[in-house]
Amino acid sequence: MLDVELPDMSGCELIRQIQPQINPERRQGLSFVPIIVYTNKELTQPEKTELQHRAVSLILKSDEQAIEHLLDKTTLFLHQTEESLPEIIHQRLEQFHQKSPELAGKKILIVDDDVRNVFALASMLEFYDLKIVYAENGKEGISTLQNNPDIDIVLMDVMMPEMDGYETMRTIRNLPQFRTLPMIALTDKAMQGDRQKCIEAGASDYITKPVDVQQLLSLLRVWK
Repeated sequence: MLDVELPDMSGCELIRQIQPQINPERRQGLSFVPIIVYTNKELTQPEKTELQHRAVSLILKSDEQAIEHLLDKTTLFLHQTEESLPEIIHQRLEQFHQKSPELAGKKILIVDDDVRNVFALASMLEFYDLKIVYAENGKEGISTLQNNPDIDIVLMDVMMPEMDGYETMRTIRNLPQFRTLPMIALTDKAMQGDRQKCIEAGASDYITKPVDVQQLLSLLRVWK
């Protein structure tokens, strides 16, 4: 567990030093030690991007559920079962996992041509008991949506080859049965006018990548 505000070097620099470039087949050394960043520092976008790439989890102390997130992650990576923890800790984790009962069972369609993004989003959302289907491009996304009328929300990457997310959302909105379907656009960077462009294309809202878990969950609660 690491705070990024250290007296002699930055947290990013420390992680670079303890994650040496070694042969992953050997599975030796500190590069395979899970790192959880737990900090109160207001991170710059480059810092946040690097930490999300290098650490298994990034938790801000300002988050009202920071302690629960920290307990949850450390329990997972120490391979402990919740039942083996002290009762008070077990109760806090149990309450934490029940924070989003309104999302459990919701069906989410992820439309993204990058399988790494799909895997990361799906893994995160399945942890909260959401059901995931995905499509690799806009045309496949429309087809998947038509074949799965029980989909509750769409997460749409806007930068895809051939039929991009903007065109895909406009096409979906032209289908009468999907005119009110919640769609959240996924953009690579926050540029002035991005939100308006997404809304005009048919998005209900948008979020930038790399996706912040709690921000996405908040949006899903709003648009569920």
